Amino acid sequence: MDTGAWTLVINEETREKLGLLVEETSETTVAGGGKVPSGVTEYVEVRWKDRKTSCEAVVLPGEEDVLMGAYPLEGMDLMVHPKKQEVVGAHGDRIRNVVK
Repeated sequence: MDTGAWTLVINEETREKLGLLVEETSETTVAGGGKVPSGVTEYVEVRWKDRKTSCEAVVLPGEEDVLMGAYPLEGMDLMVHPKKQEVVGAHGDRIRNVVK
């Protein structure tokens, strides 16, 4: 789980399997400061257990892992437990959404 990402990050193969359209293209800064061509998809529904949210996905060619960043985690009221290194509910099993 990469919580340094801001949204969902997928590779081209995953984008094709899901049939997602790329709505815009740009360059993305990657670790080390380099830039690579990337695309931003239409909104995709992300699910984990009984939770779901929608977000755009950034398509990075050659990326090996699917990265679920801060927006989808927060959208499902999830966090990565620091000691266990696993996804857990930020407020236990109860989903809590606060609108301010």
